Amino acid sequence: MHKSGFVNIIGNPNVGKSTLMNALLGEKLSIITAKAQTTRHRIFGIFNDEETQIVFSDTPGIIKPHYGLQTNMMQFAEETLRDADIMILMMTPKERKLKDEKFLNSIKKMEIPVLLLINKIDASDQVEVENAVDFWQVELPNAEIIPVSALEKFNTDSLLNRIKSLLSEGPPYFDKEALTDKPERFFVSEIIREKILLNYQKEIPYSVEVEVESFKEEPNITKISTVIYVARNSQKGIIIGHKGKDIKRVGIQARKDIEKFLGTKVFLEIFVKVSKNWRDNEKSLRKFGYQQ
Repeated sequence: MHKSGFVNIIGNPNVGKSTLMNALLGEKLSIITAKAQTTRHRIFGIFNDEETQIVFSDTPGIIKPHYGLQTNMMQFAEETLRDADIMILMMTPKERKLKDEKFLNSIKKMEIPVLLLINKIDASDQVEVENAVDFWQVELPNAEIIPVSALEKFNTDSLLNRIKSLLSEGPPYFDKEALTDKPERFFVSEIIREKILLNYQKEIPYSVEVEVESFKEEPNITKISTVIYVARNSQKGIIIGHKGKDIKRVGIQARKDIEKFLGTKVFLEIFVKVSKNWRDNEKSLRKFGYQQ
């Protein structure tokens, strides 16, 4: 008997959704930083064993949108309310609400299994965790509450087994060798964006989009040409840095991770261009995959 299903993960920004999915898969698919809104797209991570296929869905953190890009990010999150077989809602021990309450109201009405994970218990004490459990038992009575630490992989094996037990019988949705629905080019752009999040401050990382213009696989090397788009002229100079030292650092860090991800030598080119106010431009949002 083969079991399969879609397990969708939602929560506030920086609650640990990407860390959880990576831990459950045993692979780094979603990029992770300490900054909110690191995840912008909906990313499928596919767990396979002989009897099971679980399609995990990592989503942007729940926010109240302030510009077009964020509106589209929240549409990705809203999709997960409609197509889940199992819903995972993640909270930290301190959190008592979502940034947009309509998501929580939708989860309260769900008839599918809901798992409420209290994450980051490694950074909390027992009383705080117990208080969170007590609160959510009243607030979300249809949920099964599971304390975890995605970072330390505490209780993640038990969580995976619980998910398997809740799945229905069914065929796989994807090839049993598949790890994700996204192409390699997507993860190359995400790795570069991760390095921008880690190396730049303030508004800069949120004003950037990365596009892979060419991806050529040769016998011993993959040649990749990419463009970092910024929203304003002043941001271009900040990304490049004095005599190009900042963009060079990003390139070196990204190339190392891309080589690890692809398992081959990589020649990486990075250019910086201005796409004026792209975050509110429908044509740009479509080009970057945020709109259909």
